[in-house]
Amino acid sequence: MSRSVKFAYFGTPGVAASTLESLIAAELIPTVVVTSPDAPRGRGLVLTPSETKAVAVAHGIPILTPKRLDEATLATIREYDSELAVVVAYGKIFPQTLIDSFPKGAVNVHYSLLPKYRGATPMEAALLAGDTETGVTVQRMALELDAGDILAQEATPIGPLETARELRPRLVGLGAHMLVELLPRLAQSEVTPTSQEHALATRTRKSNKADGQLDLTASAEENWRKYRAYADTIGTYFFQDDARYKITKASFSNGRFIIERVIPEGKSETEWH
Repeated sequence: MSRSVKFAYFGTPGVAASTLESLIAAELIPTVVVTSPDAPRGRGLVLTPSETKAVAVAHGIPILTPKRLDEATLATIREYDSELAVVVAYGKIFPQTLIDSFPKGAVNVHYSLLPKYRGATPMEAALLAGDTETGVTVQRMALELDAGDILAQEATPIGPLETARELRPRLVGLGAHMLVELLPRLAQSEVTPTSQEHALATRTRKSNKADGQLDLTASAEENWRKYRAYADTIGTYFFQDDARYKITKASFSNGRFIIERVIPEGKSETEWH
């Protein structure tokens, strides 16, 4: 099977950069990478490229960093004559006119078994629910969020002690592997889409810092699920004697949620007793 695929790649954070590296390693090179503009980061607020832009620069791939997907930007993207668009955590809503710009369509990698857990935090939602299985879906993009036809889907178990730190890279790797297998087939129009069962759809929302607050009088299972879900993003914390403690390490054993290490507000990391 020919691996020649003319596709534009849209992505911004680390998960998108990792996926792009996997595609490049499989000799699937985008015609152009579209990513968010450089943004101020760190204490010095230095303008820094996105992780995806850094990968594209390293491999000499053309880059676009539009602030918005307006008509001028769409016209520039069309100049690259891509047949397909691949979208991994890009961060902007695709207008229908952009989706329609690609003769072979636009595809998106979503880290759940759609139609379950549409939206911004599917992996976190699975961990919060105590699910024992999740997966990755590659879907054809539609105007309604995560409602497009399914092109490929693969399930994977969630280990009982697995947190987001371990699960996320596993899902990203699985999604990248699925794209490597799928893109040449899509370019040859060899994939039959499957409609989602929209009546079964569930939705997730973006997490905020308040979601990470634990009530130590709540059930051990509830606190363990929150710790697992937010371990690599907003983190979890609790208050004791009017002081805030960020949890950096915890475990679950014999039905007990065990806090092992914390960072007291304004202090250094320490063991928790």
